[in-house]
Amino acid sequence: MSAAYETFRDLHRSIFVMPNPWDGASTLLLKREGFPALASTSAGLAFGLALPDCAAALGRDISVQHAAMIARLSGLPVNGDLEDGFGPAPGDVVATVEASIAAGLAGLGIEDTTADPARPIHDFDHAVARIAAAAKAAKGRILLTARTDNFLHGRPDLDDTIRRLVAFAEVGADVLYAPGLPDMAAIEAVVRAVAPRPVNVVFGPRSGPVPLSVLEAAGVKRVSLGAVLYRHAMGSLVSAARRLKAGEFDFAAGAPTSAEITALLPREV
Repeated sequence: MSAAYETFRDLHRSIFVMPNPWDGASTLLLKREGFPALASTSAGLAFGLALPDCAAALGRDISVQHAAMIARLSGLPVNGDLEDGFGPAPGDVVATVEASIAAGLAGLGIEDTTADPARPIHDFDHAVARIAAAAKAAKGRILLTARTDNFLHGRPDLDDTIRRLVAFAEVGADVLYAPGLPDMAAIEAVVRAVAPRPVNVVFGPRSGPVPLSVLEAAGVKRVSLGAVLYRHAMGSLVSAARRLKAGEFDFAAGAPTSAEITALLPREV
């Protein structure tokens, strides 16, 4: 049992924010700001490589190693955003669990997506079997977050979403997660259904951001950001580009200097 796993597990006793860096500099800046844990973002990784955000484009090795880089640089518990586990079979997700443990990750997430646009979500029984296999491999070694992406793939069925999350909890998932929930009522329903297992929420409900205190009152234990920080950084880039195009150079106030970032880098090269 690794210290990173134990620390990460214990963080879920109360609510905490787990932001998602996408490269070395964003990792070190978020560490400097005092967050207790970090997570990778498949979207941030993929877009930085000019690839689509999908398991087939990224693959297991690059995704796990990217998350491991965040862990090495930060010294913090890191949760790997590892898509569908890089394959449809239970054995595929077990291989992803084992690779994540070997790389020193504290946690990982597995989705119930198929990578097939015509049938984007695994059938219920198969989705549960995949999580059961992952949970057996992960038990006591790495924290497993089981995720259903119904609401991201045109299936806004809260009853089926809760049914899946409850089943994932029953077969051993440590944390439950359904991105894209529409409002606080849906988040509260998920928390009640899977209690006492902790629930992760990405940023907040689709109806709009809410204060952390509201999520805490609803019983949420972990708040991740997904690609939000990456997209925010890209938004700042677009805003700066437009100022430049207009002939203005007044956009850099508040940005960290090169010296600040360099000072955070490891001394060994």
